[in-house]
Amino acid sequence: MNFQMHRFVSWVVAVMLATFAAMMFAAANTQALQAAQSAQTPAAVEVKIDNFSFAPVEISVSAGTTVTWTNRDDIPHTVVSTDKVFKSKVLDTDDKYSYTFTKPGTYPYFCSVHPKMTGTVVVK
Repeated sequence: MNFQMHRFVSWVVAVMLATFAAMMFAAANTQALQAAQSAQTPAAVEVKIDNFSFAPVEISVSAGTTVTWTNRDDIPHTVVSTDKVFKSKVLDTDDKYSYTFTKPGTYPYFCSVHPKMTGTVVVK
């Protein structure tokens, strides 16, 4: 192999190695970014309505979390905040209502059909 051919092959190998290294670096950064984003994304939280109660009765979530209430009772229920921040329609069996909490605070709520049914969402 002459000197020019050897130089050209060396150059091609160097470019290929640099490209491979850049691809591996980009893939590692993408995975790290996705992991960081998923760690920052608030999880969805579920509250079950059953036997004339909310379960769990009190939940603590981060701002940005969506809470979903699901009526597992045979009786219609609602989810209404005491300070009128959120209010569901009447939920029949297996109906769901979701609300995304964007501001920190304490949000007591109740069932307007059965006012003794109460719960609380604490947003940090």
